[in-house]
Amino acid sequence: MIKKIRSVPKARYWEYFILVARFLLAFIFISYGSGKLLGGGQFGISSQEMATPIKDLSLFRVMWYLFDHEPFKSVVGILQIITGILLLFHRTVILGVFFFIPIASTILLMDISFMEKGMAIIFVERFILYFILCGFILWYEKERMQMIWKAIIKDFSFKLRFPLFLYLIIPLFALLLEFSVGILQLIGNFITEPDKSFQFIKHMFQSLF
Repeated sequence: MIKKIRSVPKARYWEYFILVARFLLAFIFISYGSGKLLGGGQFGISSQEMATPIKDLSLFRVMWYLFDHEPFKSVVGILQIITGILLLFHRTVILGVFFFIPIASTILLMDISFMEKGMAIIFVERFILYFILCGFILWYEKERMQMIWKAIIKDFSFKLRFPLFLYLIIPLFALLLEFSVGILQLIGNFITEPDKSFQFIKHMFQSLF
């Protein structure tokens, strides 16, 4: 007797489609990330291209030569692998999408800027698909997205937490914070090498005035 095949609810097809989309995005980033770490053809140029004058190389090959340097290459590879792993698990998929979109956008911007027009169009079409899949994943996770959004705006208020004058002098304190490391380093140099530090300050003032 032939067993009757159970009908699959439409929601299950949608869930399976999202699973396939997550796997595709994860596989792409993990494979590209692994290629950067293991030398799988991600970045770098051939010895023949190295001997070619830079004016005779395409912008894309110049980009691949520059991006082959460390720690840039390994950091990008590690971030792509982490993003891929996050996409594989339901608990972390939203975080994975939030990682994927800016990294993929940066890659797409580089491709548009440095690739030949024909190749760039192909990559634009591919990445449009990836971004659409990201949108589908976030839509599928809309209940959790709503929880995240509510948590973000829960205590949102235009009420000032500090007196107005403190907001007005924020740029001043921001500049002090920016130069704090340099100031501490300068103090340390004055203690260890006062003559050299004094000459440096004197040269700086002379160049300004």
